[in-house]
Parts: sequence; structure tokens; C-alpha cells
Amino acid sequence: MEVAVSLIERLNHFIWASGIPVGNETIPFIVLALLGTGFFLTLRLGFVQLRRFGHGVAVASGRWDDPEHPGDVSHFQALSTALSATVGIGNIAGVAIAIHFGGPGALFWMWVTAFLGMAIKFAEVTLAQKYRIVLPPLDGRVGESVSGGPMYYIERGLGRGYRPLAIGFAIALGVSALLIGNGVQANTLADTIEASFGTSAWLTGLVSAVVVGAVILGGIQRIGKVTAVLAPTMAAIYVLGGLLVIVLQPGEFPAAFARIVREAFEPSAGVAGTGVGSVLVTMMWGVRRGLFSNEAGQGSAPIAHAAARTHEPVSEGVVALLEPFIDTLVVCTITALVIVMTNAHEARLPTRLDVAAPDVGWVGDELPREVEVREGRLPEGVQMTWHGAPIEQVFTDAELQQPLTGTIERRPFRAKAADDEPSPLYAAVPENGAPLTMLAFERGLAPLFPGGRYVVLLSVVLFAVSTAISWSYYGDRCAQYVFGPVAVRAYRAIFVLMHFLGAVVPLQLAWTIGDIFLGIVILPNLFALLLLSPQVAEMLRSYFERKPWLQQKRYG
Repeated sequence: MEVAVSLIERLNHFIWASGIPVGNETIPFIVLALLGTGFFLTLRLGFVQLRRFGHGVAVASGRWDDPEHPGDVSHFQALSTALSATVGIGNIAGVAIAIHFGGPGALFWMWVTAFLGMAIKFAEVTLAQKYRIVLPPLDGRVGESVSGGPMYYIERGLGRGYRPLAIGFAIALGVSALLIGNGVQANTLADTIEASFGTSAWLTGLVSAVVVGAVILGGIQRIGKVTAVLAPTMAAIYVLGGLLVIVLQPGEFPAAFARIVREAFEPSAGVAGTGVGSVLVTMMWGVRRGLFSNEAGQGSAPIAHAAARTHEPVSEGVVALLEPFIDTLVVCTITALVIVMTNAHEARLPTRLDVAAPDVGWVGDELPREVEVREGRLPEGVQMTWHGAPIEQVFTDAELQQPLTGTIERRPFRAKAADDEPSPLYAAVPENGAPLTMLAFERGLAPLFPGGRYVVLLSVVLFAVSTAISWSYYGDRCAQYVFGPVAVRAYRAIFVLMHFLGAVVPLQLAWTIGDIFLGIVILPNLFALLLLSPQVAEMLRSYFERKPWLQQKRYG
């Protein structure tokens, strides 16, 4: 297990840290590719995210929907399905992780990623609509009638010679769906439920797997109906809860907002992570978590939007550019403001360490198997961490009154007192992930009612389940592309199994594996978007010159 974890960490470092050295830091190539493509498409498409935002809202409202158009779901259902995948754990746990490691300024770089991501999302969805294909009914039954996504516009847009690249993308995204859109969701859900009620991770995973399985076996039409109700409901609950915190502390809002902007360029010492306090580190965490949250450039959401009923690709492209705005510029911003306004990210709470040993880390040149501890202090040159944050002193009681004198065995992780008797281990450590956001809501809503954390808890449940439901469709479209329709049912069965297994994987490991596959799928998609951008620009120009919506009957 230790070898596997080490290999995963090295691969993650290669993907997300290899890049151009600038001073003592490095700008990762993948960050440059993402931001560079977004900047290029923003200029190439004439700031489409600003100029066509209003039209996207109008199309999403359904006023020009035509049930006779090819496709499986309405514009709004396609947007809801995609938002159910994007507005999820990344908005709750991902923002908290970005602030934990990168400081409050990370949110600013999430904003930048979202703004540029709106242009990327428009381009990839427009192409997915143009190059989607009509499928034969599965096993003679009426089912999904269309399939689309980056694998189709890579092969059909760039030519048959690029089919190996398309297959590679589909395989990577299919695996990514099992991990990012599924395992991480189940993991965070189980982690949050366990922290709140002490419920075993396997039980939470089993229940959520049954719910996810019951929905996804019905295909995109059932998924679209469920998410059309679930996505607006879950977003409303979470956003209203966050706005309440902001309204209850109006005096803290200007300072929190100013701190986010200031620390984007002048980061203060962060809570955790070597090198935090550097602009590039703050930027990296903001871009990584921003990308994970709104998925622009990843090529996942175009698969959902390809199912929309329309014969005008641009009409769905303008709907899709709303996603990064809603996901990051609205929902993620509310999360970050609540955390910063309540200073929850700087709080250190008594925590039992040996109940979640995978979240304990060690830093040092030569780490012994057993570490001697005196009065709760570790020897010089050896540092123990919790979610990357240094632990100053360890205790044997939850009240943090009795410092440990004895030893800590690193593998397996356990503590012994001076008399060699096993001892529990506690320390004052910062929260991270969803528990950090729960703490912030609990603090912020305390003047109104004491159960603020349950707003986040309910949102985690809804977000995790809805995200997994939507990502199952992304994965089975990839399986269909690579192996044909016969693979769809098998993939869905594997997806449900992986949802259960994901619930019991350590949090940090789950996110790291997710980041690896996130990085793998980005580059071929961005490559195709750059080469096909002239087509997107021409379709955009033609659509707004012809104004086809004016000739359509209004159904909404």
C-alpha cells in the first residue's frame, strides 16, 4: 500500500507540478494550457461569455424548446444534468481544500478559471452538439438516441487519424468518471456522515450506491428528470444558507472580500502546505479546485449537453456557458466568503488522530519507525501533520490537558504511553474539506439557530448523489464509444460498485487519484478545441446573424 501511495503521489506531482520554473516555484504546464486556451478562446469568440450570457439564460428557460428536435432532453434538463455534476462536492469540500492549502486568495484564481472557462465550455459544448451521432435503440428498446462529447469531435472533427487520441480520451474520462465523479463523491459523503453521526463509511456507501444505481439504470431520460428537480433544489438550499451567514455578519463582508483579492497577489502564511504564502502556490490551488468544480476544459459536461433537443449547436453552447458562472462565481464564492468571514479555516479543534490515520503525514529527512515523544513534543527534525498542517503538540485526552510522553509508531499508526500501554492520540488541528465548510456554516448561522452544519450536511448528501448520477452518464457514453452499446450495462454495474468502494478510500488519496485523471483528460480536449476553434467562431457568427430562434414557435 505504501508503494502504491508513493507512486500515486509522484504521478500527481508530475502532472500538476511539471512546468516552467519561475524563481523558487514552478508554473505547471497543465495550468498554462488551461488558462492559455481559455484566454485564446475568449478573444477568438469575442468575449462570448459576456456578450451572449443573456441569450443563454433565455434559451435555458425553455421558451424556444421544440420537442420535435433531435435529442433526448430539453435545454434545461441538459443544463441541470451538467450542473448536477459540476455543482457538487467541489463547491463544498473543494473550496475548503483550496483555502486550506492555498489561503483565501485561491478563490480569486478560481474566479479567473471560471471566467475563462465559460468560453471553453461554450466551445466544447457547441462542438459536441455538431459532431454527436444518432444511436440505434439498445437491445431493441427505446433509450438514448444520441451520443456526443470530445471523443466524437476529436475523431469526426479532426479526422479518422485522430481516433487513437479519441479512444485514449474516452478511456481516461471513463476511468475518471469512476473516481472523480463517483468515488470522490462517495468518499466525501461518507467522511461527512461519519464526522457528524459516527456512521460507518461502508454503511453510508452501501445506501448511497443503492440510490445511485436505482436512478442510473434508467438512462439519461430518468437522469434528466431527477436532476431537473434535484439540481435547483440542492443549489437553493445551499445558497440560501450561505447568504444567511453573509447577511447575519454584514460588517465582515467587505474585509473578507478585500482579503480574498489581496491575498491572491500577496498571500499570507497559509494553514498548511510547504510553500504556501507564494502567489504561484495560491494560484495552483485555485486553478486546480476551480477546474475540478466547474469542469471547463475537462470534456465531461459536453457529453450531457450533446443530449439536448436542438438542431442548432450554438443554442446549447450559450446555455453551457452559464455553468461556470453558477458553479464558481456564485456557489463557490458563497462557500469561500462563509469560511473567510467566520475564520473557520484558521480554527484548531481537538481531534482524535488515530481514528483517521491516512490523514496523518510525516515530514523529515530520516523518519524512524517509532518516534519518541516528550511532553507532547516530537523530536527536532520530525514533523507530524494533519491534512498537511503541522501538529504542534499531541495529547492523550480529548480536553488536551495530558501531553503524551511515550512513542508513536508510524506504520501501523498507533501511540503508546511511557509504560508501553496503547494510548489514544489527540491534537488541536484545523479542519479541511467538507468538515471545514460545516464548521464555517455552524459558526455563521449560530446567531440564528445552532444547527448550521446540517445545512452543509444535507447539501453534501444531495450534491454527492446528484453528481454521481450525472457522471455515470458521462462514463457510460465513453464505454459506448470504445466498446459499443453492449458495454453500457456492464459499465453502470461497475460504477455502482466503485461508488461503494470509494466510500472507504482515504480522503487525501481519493482526491489525489482524481486530480491525476483530471489532468490526463484535459490536454487532448484542449488540443482539439484549439484546432477546431475556427469552426466554433464561424458557427457563432452564423447563428447570431441568422437568429433562428425568431422563426421558432415558443413552447415554454
